[in-house]
Amino acid sequence: MTTYILILLVLIVILQIAMMMRRPPVPDLTPLNESNTRLREVLADRLGKLSQNAVELKNISADIANFKNILMGNKQARGTFGERQLEDIVADVMPPDSYAFQYVMPTGVRPDCVIRLPYPPGDMVIDSKFPLESYTRMTENPDDGMARKQFELDVRKHIDAIAEKYIIPGTTAESAMMFIASESIFEMLHRDFGATVDYAARRRVFIVSPSTLWATLNTVRAVLSDIKIKRVAGQIKKELDLLLTDLSRLSDRADNLGRHFAQTTADIEQLQTSVRKITPRAEKLRDMDFGEN
Repeated sequence: MTTYILILLVLIVILQIAMMMRRPPVPDLTPLNESNTRLREVLADRLGKLSQNAVELKNISADIANFKNILMGNKQARGTFGERQLEDIVADVMPPDSYAFQYVMPTGVRPDCVIRLPYPPGDMVIDSKFPLESYTRMTENPDDGMARKQFELDVRKHIDAIAEKYIIPGTTAESAMMFIASESIFEMLHRDFGATVDYAARRRVFIVSPSTLWATLNTVRAVLSDIKIKRVAGQIKKELDLLLTDLSRLSDRADNLGRHFAQTTADIEQLQTSVRKITPRAEKLRDMDFGEN
């Protein structure tokens, strides 16, 4: 019995040894650990960048809020923003001597900007104000018909003010410009208030946005260049006419001098003829015998 038990134990040991010999080797986990380490570093870097972007997004949100406060809040700050944008566009397009800001006109009014043009057509005024309070009330209450009517009424009142203050017969151009600093408001006005835009055109007040003002000023600059070229061409023609007059006078004087030279030459030839006649006679007189011993 004991022998059977020993044999059984030996068999069990042999089987365990055999199974251990057949077990696959333990894999090397070092590359996997290194890969995990790099992955953690990449994730940490990405998380850092996301955190930085979140901070920047927060700052941008704050800037947008401030910008909204400028446009919709304080009237003075909003006016300063519109004037600044107008000044940047005008200074970027027009020559320095062709515009003026806050210029006092002969009537005592002080427009935001004056584009200097020779008369005619005369100086053109640009106004940068806009009844944004009415626009804000209208957009906050889109179903309020009274807010819409009030906005349209305020825009027309502002158009009338521009036409009455900044269009002066015999002094300024026959039209003026109303600058709207927002492209979206400009587009909305033309889309939803076409009658008001037509009213402005009848009052000779042209409504412009940043992009349309830029295009308009480039056209004005081209006209100024053409006027300058024509002015210079006129001066050149005037000087050329004077030069031709001087050349004609010089030609007459040269002809007179030529005639004098011709007369002088003829006189010299006559003198030489007389000399040639006198010389033989003098020689004859010298050779005559007067009987002097």
